[in-house]
Parts: sequence; C-alpha cells; structure tokens
Amino acid sequence: MNTIYVDNNATTRVAPEVLEAMLPYFSDLYGNPSSMHTFGGKVGYKIKEARAKIAELIGAMPEEIVFTSCGTESDSTAIWATLESYPDKRHVVTTRVEHPAIKNLGEHLSKNGYRVTFVPVDRQGSLDLDYLYNSLSDDTAIVSIMWANNESGVIYPVEEISQEIKQRGIVFHTDAVQAVGKIPVDVKSTGIDFLSISGHKFHGPKGVGVLYVRKGTKFSSFMIGGHQEHGRRGGTENVASIIGLGKAAELAAQRLSVYGAKVRSLRDKLEEEILARIPNAMINGNRDNRLPNTTSISFEYVEGESILLMLDEFGICASSGSACTSGSLEPSHVLRAMGVPFTAAHGSIRFSLSSYNTEEEIDFIIAKLPPIIERLREMSPFWHEAAVAK
Repeated sequence: MNTIYVDNNATTRVAPEVLEAMLPYFSDLYGNPSSMHTFGGKVGYKIKEARAKIAELIGAMPEEIVFTSCGTESDSTAIWATLESYPDKRHVVTTRVEHPAIKNLGEHLSKNGYRVTFVPVDRQGSLDLDYLYNSLSDDTAIVSIMWANNESGVIYPVEEISQEIKQRGIVFHTDAVQAVGKIPVDVKSTGIDFLSISGHKFHGPKGVGVLYVRKGTKFSSFMIGGHQEHGRRGGTENVASIIGLGKAAELAAQRLSVYGAKVRSLRDKLEEEILARIPNAMINGNRDNRLPNTTSISFEYVEGESILLMLDEFGICASSGSACTSGSLEPSHVLRAMGVPFTAAHGSIRFSLSSYNTEEEIDFIIAKLPPIIERLREMSPFWHEAAVAK
C-alpha cells in the first residue's frame, strides 16, 4: 500500500537534494567548524554559505541569522531574551491561536509574575487588531504573533502589525515556521525584530532551526556556552543539518512561485470536491488569506480521530490539528478560539500538501473520504438526533 502524505504542516519529506548535500558531513567532512586547522575550516566555510542562503530567503543579512535546534527553541529564545533585556517590563502580548511553543510559554509566564494578553480571533480566524493595539502599554516588553497559522493556514498581517508596534518602541517577534518556504517572507522592509524558522517544515532536516535577530535588537543569550553564533547561542554546531537547511532554503527560493501555484490548485480541488460530496462539511478559516497548501475542514457529528484512523487504513496521512497536540481528545484550541461549533470542532481534519503531492493522490482521497464520513455518521447517535430535529 502506498503512503499518501498530506500532513506537511507537521513535517515534510527531506528533499533528495538536501540529503545529498548533508551526507559528506557525516563521513568525510567531520571536522569541527571552530577548529583552527584547514580541515575544520572547510566545514566552517560551508556553514557560512548556509547562513547566507537562509538570509537571502527572508531578505536578511547573514549576521542576523542564529542557528538553533528547532522552531520552539527559536520562539523561547526570542521571548526570554527580550524579557531579560527589559527586566522592568512585565507584559507580553500574543494570540489565542499560537502554536503551543508560544501559547504554553505564555501560560507559563502568566503563572510566574508576568501579565500576558491573548488576542482573540473571529470566526474566520482573523485577528482583532483593535484589541491588539488597545492592549499595548508602556509595560509591554514584546508582542509575538505568528505569520501563518499551523492549523487553519490563515495568514496574519505581520508587516502591518510590526510597523504599528515599532512606532510604540515595543519588540516584535513572529513565529514564521509555517510561512517560510511557502509564501514570500521579507524582513528587510518591516519592523520585525525576531523571526523563527524550523527546517523540517520546508523539506529540510529535523533538529535545526533559525532565529532571525534584527541588527541592533537587544539580545540576551538563552544558550550560554562557547563563542558559536557570535556568542548568541553556545554549543557545537549541528553541521550536517545546518548545511541541509541551507540547501532547503536555496531550493525554496528557486521554487516558491511554482510551489504556490501547484499546491494551491491541488488544495482547491480537494476542498471543492469534499464540499460537493459531503453534506454538513465546512472550511475553517479565511479562504482568501491563507497558506496555499493548507485546508482545515470540519465534518459535523463525527470524531476527527475516527476519520484519521479510517484514512490511515488506506495509507492516507492527515491530521486533526497541530502535531504537538494530537495526543489530546479535546478540540483544537485554534478552532475553539475561532468559535467553531462543538459538533464540528471534534470532527475537524487538516490536510496540508507539498509539491510532492500529485493529482492522482488527491483523487484517491476524494474517492475514499465520503464513504468514511457516511459510515461514521451512520454509527453516530448525534447525527441521527440532528436528522430527527430537522
């Protein structure tokens, strides 16, 4: 049975070109990039190249790129570094729909002496900007708002928000883990101070990320140790993964426009056919302002976990929400914040595509999903109660 992988917001396949670029650094080129000798210097030079490629992808300068272990570390570093740099400020602003890397950190801070504001969203997943701006004060240290939502795919106006926030002298961070490599991201013309990236979200390896730190931004090291990353993040570099991430960034820059057109076409076909064939199905989020590869669809009166298990029997890999919360039977915090009805939130599935998906795979999903929903609804007392009520 072939695997049809449509869970690319959770992780992506490592591109063959990325794997090829990484392999020499597990064997022949194993030198420490900090070493003085030529052998280690060759490795150090390749890290420098990778840094430049990532900087180019987001419109930054190479010296503004800090390598980390993942998106979560990048997020935590931005928040903690700011709070340590501005110890007299005790207020943090974020949103109700952030990834757990920010959401859970915000909840932790609120229990430990900080005031944390969680900005709400509307039914389409769009931010309440008036609420955001009215929440700001002289005590606000940092605002952290994701560039694109990992579940709904909704894109937030971070460029506009950053300009407003910078006028008030407040540090701005964006978790761009789902945006980079999928849509154009350019920090040059914005007031963004910190931006988080994770390599495995755009066909790079797991275990490597980036924190963009705008030149001149106050920064207190989160990982204290050696001189690596210009003293901003101690520890011997994850060489092979950094080089792989550089290659993934290079490929993303080359293929961005083609990627968007292809995956949007496949995503739209999947959505249209599902909505046409399955009653009581709805799209979650603003359909005009979201990532080209993402769709969150709710099916009323069924359980999302049951849908996933039955899709899995056909080799179809999807998600009921964020991979970091998939162990929970509770509805997604994102869908709850959006006000998705309880009868639909429990039956929500996220399909997230990549350029490796094909039209034949989409046709296969379209053929298999309607009978699955029909079968589950036949077993659901809530479906029958709803039918009687009508």
